[in-house]
Amino acid sequence: MAEDRFEHLAGGDLSEVLLVRRPDGRISVAKGSSAVGTEATMLRAIAGAGVPAPHVEGELGGVLMIEHVANDRVFSPSAWRSIGAALRLLHGHSSDLYGWPVDYALGTVALDNRQGSDWPAFWLEQRLKATAAVLDRPWRDRMAALGPHLRAILPAAPPPALLHGDLWTGNILVREGRLAALIDPACYHGDAEVDLAMLTLFDTPDEAFWQAYGAPAPGWPERQAAYQLFPALVHLRLFGGSYGNMVERLFARLGA
Repeated sequence: MAEDRFEHLAGGDLSEVLLVRRPDGRISVAKGSSAVGTEATMLRAIAGAGVPAPHVEGELGGVLMIEHVANDRVFSPSAWRSIGAALRLLHGHSSDLYGWPVDYALGTVALDNRQGSDWPAFWLEQRLKATAAVLDRPWRDRMAALGPHLRAILPAAPPPALLHGDLWTGNILVREGRLAALIDPACYHGDAEVDLAMLTLFDTPDEAFWQAYGAPAPGWPERQAAYQLFPALVHLRLFGGSYGNMVERLFARLGA
């Protein structure tokens, strides 16, 4: 009797990811995770917003089984346009509160997703200060000093948009000039510019993306730095000192 065949997939920095080839020709992806149900809920939320995401096939103990989505990795202008339109659609789905119903972690970095109505407080306390809390004291001191300035530049009450939460091209699958799926989400509700900041931290979207999504509001460069500081701190904690220069540059952009 033929059996499933397993292959390791590229990527999966924070969890094991396997390609599963079934005897009947079907292909699935198996992800080892301590939060299988949480990721399944996020993928369903993205799909429920009308944005492509892998279909959840099953949750088996500590393994999430999802649809395999083909990807040609060609980020053409038309692909970027499709991504921009989809992200605008995703961000159009909102909640009454910032945060997410459950806590989860990015690798070993635990995230406090307690829901609330004060966006600057959520970003400063539950993202920046919480992530910097275990770093060396000079980083913590600079983070503390930055608080009043961040409260001054962040919007007081942006719409609590549905965020992907870890948006970079490694988590965006494209095929034949269109978005095929968003994968590996870390969803919560917050300022839509959080996703834009993450996307521009490691990548440079084509102008077609901005034409489809829309231009950021005035004051974007400083808010961009404030929102990029969180993933930079996460990377510093997960992968070490090589990300210290990135964090340093962002602090400098914010005057800290």
